[in-house]
Amino acid sequence: MRRLLGLSALLLITITGCAKNEVGGAKTSSRQGGNEWRSIPLVKDGKVAPGWAHLGYGSFAVDDGALRTDADERGLGLLLYTGEKFGDCQVRVIYRAEKPTSNAGVFIRIDDGVREHLKDKTPAATRSESGTLTPEGMKAMQEASEKELGAWYAVHHGYEVQIADAGDEFHRTGAIYSFTKATSVPPKSPGAWREMLITLKGTDVFVDLDGQRVSEFDSESEDLPPRKQWHEPRREHKRPPAGHIGLQVHDPGDVVWFKEVSVKPL
Repeated sequence: MRRLLGLSALLLITITGCAKNEVGGAKTSSRQGGNEWRSIPLVKDGKVAPGWAHLGYGSFAVDDGALRTDADERGLGLLLYTGEKFGDCQVRVIYRAEKPTSNAGVFIRIDDGVREHLKDKTPAATRSESGTLTPEGMKAMQEASEKELGAWYAVHHGYEVQIADAGDEFHRTGAIYSFTKATSVPPKSPGAWREMLITLKGTDVFVDLDGQRVSEFDSESEDLPPRKQWHEPRREHKRPPAGHIGLQVHDPGDVVWFKEVSVKPL
């Protein structure tokens, strides 16, 4: 998530991997199972695969076996994986962005409260002919953020691993959005597929892009940067050790394809 001017209770058990168990109606991770990659289907029968639910505005279109973001000028959207929660594991995402400014994100550690926001009626933003938010549109977007409606709930109750090559160090690809810096994005041909590897280990999150470490984050660090803008996530909410994942759809003109989401226990 970049400029917006221009995706439950804690478990009372220790989570250490990514195999399936039933906890509170949703699958969560444990040590059971092998140390191999397991795909989370994105597409089935030409549609978004079962287990995914959309919050907020926009949608995801099936495009040559991948999911393509289809943004809506009225506001943010999030494709949430509801069938399972993930604790200590690795999440591999294969994606490509149309251009360096294309904006999206991979959400992790979203708490169970997000399920109560699947049908939120989020205020609709309005935009000028150039696509920028009108003053009324900005007010509507800010209201949605402050009330944590729809996709905004995930912003404030999870962590976003950013996709936006052209962003600054706190808001570019690989950064935990506004929480930690990311190093410069490894060069790649425009529109080429990239591999994002997100490692979840206790309170730590490590992000590698095409085999290169770009950011490290400890949610229990005593020197986390403060929240500086209304569209950045709140710091006071504690994210769970096992949470949901999601894929963000951002502004009109931000086009990103997701070809694979896989998980593997540590």
